[in-house]
Amino acid sequence: MTDYTNLSFEEALKQLEEIVSKMEDGDIPLEKAMEYYTTGAKLSKICHEMLTNADKQLQEIMNEDGEITSFSIQEEE
Repeated sequence: MTDYTNLSFEEALKQLEEIVSKMEDGDIPLEKAMEYYTTGAKLSKICHEMLTNADKQLQEIMNEDGEITSFSIQEEE
């Protein structure tokens, strides 16, 4: 079983794109397609978790007093 925990976002996304490309070709045996699907699902989950964590970090900023505060952009109406 391959360990994907040490992949960067870019590496995981690249591997996921390669799997999608191979599956889109459609000329692969069913067993290999299932293997690609399982691996792709794992990589997709890893990418989603990384993006969610990055989003959480970007929603908080440190103010001048060194305290972490929520960051939000108020849109003009």
